[in-house]
Amino acid sequence: MEVILVILVAALAAGGLIFAHLQAKKRREALAALASSRGLDFDSSFDGSHDVRFARFAMFRKGRSRVAYNTISGTLDLGGRSISVRTGDFRYKERRGSGKNRRTVTIRLSYLIAWNPFGSVPETVVRREGVFDRLKGMLGFDDIDFESVEFSRRFHVSSEDKRFAYDLIDSRMMEFLLRTAPPAFELEGDLICVSDGRGCWDPASFERRLDWCGAFFDAWPDHLVRTLADESA
Repeated sequence: MEVILVILVAALAAGGLIFAHLQAKKRREALAALASSRGLDFDSSFDGSHDVRFARFAMFRKGRSRVAYNTISGTLDLGGRSISVRTGDFRYKERRGSGKNRRTVTIRLSYLIAWNPFGSVPETVVRREGVFDRLKGMLGFDDIDFESVEFSRRFHVSSEDKRFAYDLIDSRMMEFLLRTAPPAFELEGDLICVSDGRGCWDPASFERRLDWCGAFFDAWPDHLVRTLADESA
């Protein structure tokens, strides 16, 4: 009986591995098809350069054994602008627990990086408001508040330059972000990185993120775009 049970468990485990392999293969093929349909390149191989190339974003520096894979890259016409993009999956490992309960955990996530068509900007992070954010606010550690109570309630905004944050997030941008409810995103220098730092997107979500990026840049206030153009002239 014990032998039969062991065989059954082994068969179930093998079946699970085969199913996961087939699902990953199906997803890779769908991502490759998406890249081709948008005139972009697709590379499923491991790329260990992100923790150097994009070190400005903390999630690419976490843990160890960091690699990007299933990478879609190239230039897209988004909202009439030519924008370079790089999107795909990222994986890293970290040790959790203590003593005999220490174990290695693998974290997988998807991300989108795009080059800002308007130039270099101060570091600014926008993400959905959480319980700990509200607790810190009660203790006096407020994020940047805006005129819209609903926006301030739903989003946590921080920036090294509050004036830039106020210029960027005007009433039109608030309406856009409230309507589209994007993952967390960070602007720094000439890049934007979109990711909640956990979970891998399905192919349809990659396409939505790419389209969202174009709509996001469309929503930038005209006066801010002109100011950035003057500064870079």
